[in-house]
Amino acid sequence: MTAEETLNNVEKALDEIRPFLISDGGNIKLLSIEDSIVKVQLEGACTGCSVNQMTLKNGVEATIKKFAPQITEVINVA
Repeated sequence: MTAEETLNNVEKALDEIRPFLISDGGNIKLLSIEDSIVKVQLEGACTGCSVNQMTLKNGVEATIKKFAPQITEVINVA
């Protein structure tokens, strides 16, 4: 998969997740993809949420890996 295809697939994954985050007062922004690591920034209510790490791993990372299996990790950059 090319870097452009990976980027497109990660964006598709984030578009699938975003409505759930927005409904809880938050959002997510893609910062970069380096090697097989995606760096994102949780925004709004997600920044102070006590379960944002669970959301990041069980929701965001799982969905991104479904669209782009070569991704190994998703990191929130505050």
